[in-house]
Amino acid sequence: MKLILAEKPSVAKNIADALKIKTKKDGYFEGNNYIITWAFGHLVELYDAKDYDSKMARWKMDNFPFIPDEFKYKVKSNPRNRQYPDGGAQKQLKTIHRLIKRNDVAMIISACDYDREGQLIGDSIIYRGGRPKKQVSRLLLNEWTPKEVLQGLENINSNETMKPLRDAGISRQWADWVIGINLTSVATLKYQKGKGKALNIGRVLLPTLKIIYDRDKEIENFKPEDYFKLTATFQTKDEQQYEGTYTEKKQEKFKKKETLDQIRDAIQNKQGVIRDKQVEKKKEFPPFLFNLSNLQGYITNKYKGWTSDKVLKVAQSLYEKKLITYPRTSSIALEESLVGKTASVLKTHAEDLPYKAEIKFMKTKRVFNNSKVESHSAIIPTYLKPKRVTGDEQIVYQAIKNRFIMQFMPIAEYEETKLTTKVGELNGVFVSKGKVQLVEGWKKIEKIQSKDTILPLVHVNDNVSIVGSKVTSHVTKPPKHHTERTLLRVMETCGKSIKEEEDSEEMLGSILTGFSIGTAATRAETIKKLKDVGYITTQGKNLLSTALGRRLVETFPVQNLFDLEFTGRLEKALSDIQKGKANKQEFLNIVFNFTKESVETIINDQDVIINEISSAKKTNEVLGTCPQCGGKITEGYKGFGCSNWKKGCKFIIWKNDKYLSTMRKKPTKTMVKALLKNKRAHVKGLTSKKGSKFNAYLRYEKNPDNDYYSWKMEFK
Repeated sequence: MKLILAEKPSVAKNIADALKIKTKKDGYFEGNNYIITWAFGHLVELYDAKDYDSKMARWKMDNFPFIPDEFKYKVKSNPRNRQYPDGGAQKQLKTIHRLIKRNDVAMIISACDYDREGQLIGDSIIYRGGRPKKQVSRLLLNEWTPKEVLQGLENINSNETMKPLRDAGISRQWADWVIGINLTSVATLKYQKGKGKALNIGRVLLPTLKIIYDRDKEIENFKPEDYFKLTATFQTKDEQQYEGTYTEKKQEKFKKKETLDQIRDAIQNKQGVIRDKQVEKKKEFPPFLFNLSNLQGYITNKYKGWTSDKVLKVAQSLYEKKLITYPRTSSIALEESLVGKTASVLKTHAEDLPYKAEIKFMKTKRVFNNSKVESHSAIIPTYLKPKRVTGDEQIVYQAIKNRFIMQFMPIAEYEETKLTTKVGELNGVFVSKGKVQLVEGWKKIEKIQSKDTILPLVHVNDNVSIVGSKVTSHVTKPPKHHTERTLLRVMETCGKSIKEEEDSEEMLGSILTGFSIGTAATRAETIKKLKDVGYITTQGKNLLSTALGRRLVETFPVQNLFDLEFTGRLEKALSDIQKGKANKQEFLNIVFNFTKESVETIINDQDVIINEISSAKKTNEVLGTCPQCGGKITEGYKGFGCSNWKKGCKFIIWKNDKYLSTMRKKPTKTMVKALLKNKRAHVKGLTSKKGSKFNAYLRYEKNPDNDYYSWKMEFK
């Protein structure tokens, strides 16, 4: 019997389906000589500081720096009350370890995601009770389709070969714990006045904030400058017209209007002559296959209301539904070994397309290139076609599918014409550019419209007349605020590539050597956290630093944490540990020493307030009368509850209510008021399992057998 541990229940179900196992028991599937169990992501977590030493329960400067001699793990805490373990995690851990000890289990196979976080999740569970006296193997897959699962189980690795990946995961986890716990605590004690949320300090958080801050300051300090252009309208012998811009020494922008006014006066009623005509055919290749950052950038830029965090969650859902390959990848190419499989996937998805005849599979270096793949290939669809997906999933899936098919469509081609028109004895010339799309190619897929600028048919030495001219004034524009798309690009390349639309070799090199801020898997989480802690805010699609974020950048003395190069080197070191090129303990020693020095720097820094939290108590609005005891219902941090909770009243509507979350809703003040007043609330915009929207009446009624309440739905 072989025991497989999956990272999530949905993945365990995919494996069970592939192995045609139907029997489900409490916490696992069993059949056909396999047992398949699952985690819920991390089932264990690092100790809190107070778990090591009770004095750490209170923050005092004298307690820091605090670095444990030995890092220990405990069952994941209950998110509603961190003093207690999560009951579901505790139960599932017991189930897994009971299965590991079963006499008929000869092999344990970790099937968690093939990345450092997935390795850490699997190993932290399997080895929690000590090293099993059974063979531990590793299933390494890029997708969860039945074919891949069966093939992968035929080619499992020893889990010991994954030690570098495990070391990288542990190094990242311990480093972030030490930096976060120490610097957040000390910074909050030093720079925050009043009680409230801590002043968050993090290895990836601060350099990301600095990127946004720097762009904001660049915009603030930008001084607009006026410049001028001269445009002339020419007419050919057959009365066709075209425009040309005056250019002198390759410059078409002039600071002095008078200069262009004089030239404009000098060319009145003059003739021009075509001095040069250059016609060049150019190719337009499709954009590279998506990695996670590019997918997040594309979707957040194209669709209103999307965040990179949302894109990742939707992509993860598609991955677990077996519809796309592993999404948390930094690669924009496929492994060369995937040629045959890719051809088959392309054939499946090309079947019903109107331009099917133009799709032709080819093995090219742009698509298949081992040197451009790090751990996981780029994101592409699997051979399975979607049957039931939500509206959000359809948006992300279609983008991935389109980008995949583009690679095998004809290369787009256009013709570019450049005319140079000379007038009299002027030092400069008038330059005109035209562009005509010759082959639409891959642009058909997303109906990308090319703007043609058609120039008349002329030849060198043809004479033309000037029929109009004008001097126009312009103002230089400041750089644009960062969006999630541009921020992700800077994080991905550690600022190495500043051309946002360019996929250069240098940019790819910096990504693939691991020299970046965070990883594909964590960048979205970092941006979300910056918003949550109040360091940045959004204005439409733009990201801006807040007053708190700015004060932090301008005041916090540990400048290395804002430095992209410093953070990039740490991420590069983690990447090298993963590849077996660097030592875990050496990396941790660097982090521990940096933390000790940083704590000392903060303690010895000048006394200044970065964040002041008002101590004035908020008057909590009474939303209605408690249906159970007649007390007052008010809004709390985690829910809408009764003022008599200390006396034992259990009435509460949780803000993360599971029933409502299945329909993508959270309770609001308005909803709670209606429930308390009318015993039911009309709720709009609920989402069904199929992804469609609907409205309904909801009741929140006491269970007859106990003191708790349950939801009931009505449609009248």
